[in-house]
Amino acid sequence: MDGNYDVAAIRREFPILERKVNGFPLVYLDSAASAQKPRTVIETQREYLSHFHSNIHRGVHTLATQATEAFEGARETIKAHFNAAENAEIIFTAGATDGINLVAGTWGRANLTASSTVLMTRLEHHSNIVPWQILASEIGFKIEVIEIFPEGTIDLEDYNAKLALAPSLVCFSHVSNTLGTINDAKQLTSLAHDAGAMVMVDGAQAAPHMNVDLQDINCDFYVASGHKMYGPTGIGFLYGKRALLDAMPPWRGGGEMISSVSFDVPTTFNVPPYKFEAGTPHISGAIALGAAIKWMESVGLDNIAAHELALTKYAHEKLLQIEGLRIYGTAEHKAGVVSFLVEGIHPSDLGTLLDQLGIAVRTGHHCTEPLMDWYKIPGTVRASFGAYNTFDDVDALVAALERAIKMLK
Repeated sequence: MDGNYDVAAIRREFPILERKVNGFPLVYLDSAASAQKPRTVIETQREYLSHFHSNIHRGVHTLATQATEAFEGARETIKAHFNAAENAEIIFTAGATDGINLVAGTWGRANLTASSTVLMTRLEHHSNIVPWQILASEIGFKIEVIEIFPEGTIDLEDYNAKLALAPSLVCFSHVSNTLGTINDAKQLTSLAHDAGAMVMVDGAQAAPHMNVDLQDINCDFYVASGHKMYGPTGIGFLYGKRALLDAMPPWRGGGEMISSVSFDVPTTFNVPPYKFEAGTPHISGAIALGAAIKWMESVGLDNIAAHELALTKYAHEKLLQIEGLRIYGTAEHKAGVVSFLVEGIHPSDLGTLLDQLGIAVRTGHHCTEPLMDWYKIPGTVRASFGAYNTFDDVDALVAALERAIKMLK
């Protein structure tokens, strides 16, 4: 870890970390669900709402121009940070879930048939499963599952065997939200393309934790959520290759996504990205997401990743000293997520007692129910790290766990 990483200074940028919960200092270990917000994000949103709120595009007055420039500036920030080829490949959405539904409802509905096959991994979040299941129920295509090893890594032999089925689409998470497994997105994409498949990557858990180069990965679609990246809720983006976006039908109808509307001749549609951005978007959210990305860049994604990796290794060492505790997700390459169970104790009971001690963790199946079923467990306790977490946070978790276990046994 970089010795220049000043976590104390970073923590001072997050107002919520100053509060207490149930009389204890807040120990926030739930960033995989939603990361906390630094002051620059909070103030950016407040500044827009206080001083230049207006609807964007088409307006010629000062506020509309300023709002439009800030909104499109955020799109440019996302394009540059994730190395898309052009701004038109970045579509603002309500989040990763919304982006996947967009792809399913447009590209999927236009290109998948009853004879198609869609592959997805056992690791997937429900957001990268259910939209395809809904579409499959309408069209009749088959969904095949790529299996994993117990440590949480993809079985490449099974992946290649499933690719031999000539799938139309492969869906996978860049980073598992439950196990923390970091998948080799470039390798998986290359193998899928060699088999003639398109690739949909859920990047919700990768975007806050590592540098993501979309042109290097070469996937066809990539989604992420702002609230995982220290930005607001209700905002995210879909990346799609320009040629695909040009060919895809619109997603929702309304203002902005049209070129011309008439009762007498067919309505014509706008060019990407606007073709997929019907109606008034989450303007303040998009602008604040741009600020969040710039904040991450100011800290350095490599620095954040190194810090979180050190925390994860430390947490593994400390937690495994607790009798009866088992960690799920032990891949060599993993992000700052630690999922575990304590023998004989339901995860929700542990989570409730931890909250009474000021420790915020997530419990349950984490929207990965098929994965939990595969492990034959009801769910896990999940501690997940952000740029602001400390080794003291890990120590507080361990101490609280030991206290809670004594109370429950």
